Amino acid sequence: MYDTVIKQAKGSMAKAIESLRRELTKVRTGRASVSLLDDIFVDYYGTPTLLSQVGTLAAPEPRLITIQPWEKNLISEIEKAILKSDLGLNPSSDGVLIRLPIPALTEERRKEMAKLAKRVGEESKIAIRNARREANEAIKKLEKEKEISADDLKRGEKDVQSLTDDFIKQIDEIIAVKEKEVMEI
Repeated sequence: MYDTVIKQAKGSMAKAIESLRRELTKVRTGRASVSLLDDIFVDYYGTPTLLSQVGTLAAPEPRLITIQPWEKNLISEIEKAILKSDLGLNPSSDGVLIRLPIPALTEERRKEMAKLAKRVGEESKIAIRNARREANEAIKKLEKEKEISADDLKRGEKDVQSLTDDFIKQIDEIIAVKEKEVMEI
């Protein structure tokens, strides 16, 4: 009976890890990554459209992202969208291709990015702990309704805690890798 609760908790915790990975792709390192542009929308004939859906994005060099719009008249719209974003990047265009040079991060900016990564990690840990709390409450409810025994309650709480510890450890490892990536020159 409590196996369902454990499965639900594990699913919630896995979603927190997935969300963490997605959020960390937006934390800028000194390297070019097209994922930096994942949340940029371009005005495509009056409709906000993801940048990745109006052109080809590539990172041909460690410090350069290129955007080849599928329609040349979108170049100015793409440049405007990038300038409006909070990425701090300055696009340059030759009429066919938009180049986004990725400046090297200053020491201060790298530290800010590392702090941001830690904050995102802490938010994920909170999500994990919330999943733990919900699972423990569900197990206690099962015991209260006499659907499981007191021994099952203890075992269930222990399993949930073990699951929580594993996911928190994964978050710590992911954040450590991201911090290392951000801090390297």
